[in-house]
Amino acid sequence: MSNNKPMPVATQISAPFWEGLKARRLLIQQCNACTHWNFYPRRHCTQCLAHDLAWREVDGAATLYSYTVTRIATLPDFMDEMPQKLAVVELAEGVRINTNLVGLDEAEIRIGMPLKPVFAEVDAKGNRLLRFTGVDKDAAAFEALPVLDAEQAPQQAAPARQIDLNDEAALQALVSDQYSDWSNVVVVDQALIDAFAQLTGDDYWIHTDPERARLQSPFGGTIAHGALVQVLQSRMKLALGFEVSGFSTQINYGSDRLRFPAPVPAGSRIHSRARVKHVDISKRGTQLTLELTTHVVGQERPSVINDLVILYIA
Repeated sequence: MSNNKPMPVATQISAPFWEGLKARRLLIQQCNACTHWNFYPRRHCTQCLAHDLAWREVDGAATLYSYTVTRIATLPDFMDEMPQKLAVVELAEGVRINTNLVGLDEAEIRIGMPLKPVFAEVDAKGNRLLRFTGVDKDAAAFEALPVLDAEQAPQQAAPARQIDLNDEAALQALVSDQYSDWSNVVVVDQALIDAFAQLTGDDYWIHTDPERARLQSPFGGTIAHGALVQVLQSRMKLALGFEVSGFSTQINYGSDRLRFPAPVPAGSRIHSRARVKHVDISKRGTQLTLELTTHVVGQERPSVINDLVILYIA
């Protein structure tokens, strides 16, 4: 989950609305002069223009007025939420609110369906955003901030098959177009990016200055160094299904191909998968080329493509 996502900025007029969400309360302005409900927050009533508005709590009962499904993120920071169900809902009080639908499959969504509020926690400071789900759903299940370990382990893999270095046929049989299962998940947060910048001396603002990056970067926020994402492949626990045995020395011989096709926004979760691309046997030893691809979780386009060459010497 990206920690660079833009957040609403409370103003003097709208602050009670945002503070109410933190307390899991939906507060809407009502005119004391004509009882008309008003949203978005403002200084005057849209019905009678009186400057006599009070904040009152409502239960959030609503119906779906309109919606659209977005499949391409407007900012890289929202990649982990794709597809988003963007909606306009109409409260029982008559006001309409722009929001997101959560906990609903596309096939379940229909105009006019009844909805209830979800007070979704979005950061460790307790800030919440107002979202909506179906009345038959458990709204509380969508309210907690996702808790991510720095590294999330993959499912327990079956024991790896042992392949002797001298078994050329078995080695060549490893070459495949099929990738392994996904590895564990690693979170690339701003602290990790800053530490890498300090270690390498590469403190270019697009990596280390979130405020400037939000204003000037084509990615809408800071991104990880490509080299950092490549290095993090060493944290990826890949279940390849085999282990080579019978060698005296194993050497990371380099990369035949290294590309950084897509950015990794600060706060992203990444994981990897791999396949055996080539096996070359010569007098020097046996070279096994692993094509490692690292992706932001949920994204088809890889962020790193690394053809890693491993040299085995008998």
